[in-house]
Amino acid sequence: MTARTDRAFRIAPSILSADFARLGEEVAAVEAAGADLLHFDVMDNHYVPNLTVGPLVCASLRPRTKLPIDVHLMVKPVDRLVPEFARAGANLISFHPEASEHVDRTIALIRESGCKAGLAFNPATPLGFLDHTLDKLDLVLLMSVNPGFGGQQFIASVLPKIAEARGRIAKSGRDIWLEVDGGVRADNIAEIAKAGADTFVAGSAIFGAKDYAATVRDMRTRLAAS
Repeated sequence: MTARTDRAFRIAPSILSADFARLGEEVAAVEAAGADLLHFDVMDNHYVPNLTVGPLVCASLRPRTKLPIDVHLMVKPVDRLVPEFARAGANLISFHPEASEHVDRTIALIRESGCKAGLAFNPATPLGFLDHTLDKLDLVLLMSVNPGFGGQQFIASVLPKIAEARGRIAKSGRDIWLEVDGGVRADNIAEIAKAGADTFVAGSAIFGAKDYAATVRDMRTRLAAS
């Protein structure tokens, strides 16, 4: 597996690992550190066993950052929250196919709400859903941990799945981002990029570091060498 040299790489800190008592400051800090996106892990204690942030948090942070807001909906049902996050300032919204009764309709709803659309896959969810949706997507999000909690270890068996998704995207001829979320760190980001990813969600790896900017620089250096 080798990386395509023409791919742009994007680093997306996940606010799930931020200090929520200082959330506005944390967002400003990762923007200053060189982040490309701001990732929102939205959990409902139903589809996944945790409860995190809603549209009000997104709306409160939207004026505090110029970064695109990348919302990952781990909720079921999903359709009601799509317009609310779009109104709150989201730029991109991803959801899990298991959380929608009508996947194509949910993708259309995201686009009609003015956002880019992504489809998210748990480690054991097959990529077959892309057979009928890839021509409508802007992003494919692969979970490299089981969703619900931050700070988990990267599941290495996801690497071939990343390569498979990259092959599907290349065959489509479309400019679709391939994002990986879960256990991404400086010491494995190059391997993930070599498998085919171009967008990397990093929570504890960045927000758990003493120097956010140094961590982002380290990740970029390793990506450049991949």
